[in-house]
Amino acid sequence: MSISDVEHCDVVHKHADVVLKVHREMPDDDELYDLAELFKVFGDSTRIRILFALFEEEMCVCDIAESLNMTQSAISHQLKILKQSKLVGNRREGKQIIYFLADDHVRTIIDQGINHIEE
Repeated sequence: MSISDVEHCDVVHKHADVVLKVHREMPDDDELYDLAELFKVFGDSTRIRILFALFEEEMCVCDIAESLNMTQSAISHQLKILKQSKLVGNRREGKQIIYFLADDHVRTIIDQGINHIEE
């Protein structure tokens, strides 16, 4: 797609009220950077598969690896990234660590994403 394929206004007319509103509401650069980094985490299909598995059920690394037909090492690596991004949490149950979605926000993001692609 070239730049000429993108629709644009035929006349230049600035709507100062709209621009001012957007400027007032725009988060600062650090917050936007953090948001972009969060969405990068969602940009990996393995991490999405893990999140979807945890959307369905809390699981240990062994069960996630078995469900996704991957090694425990590969799953652990991705869980570390998901945990650092505050998308998953964990708790100890005896000798096992059980992983779960960190909060309802993560569940909502996944649910909304699925709904969007199924439209």
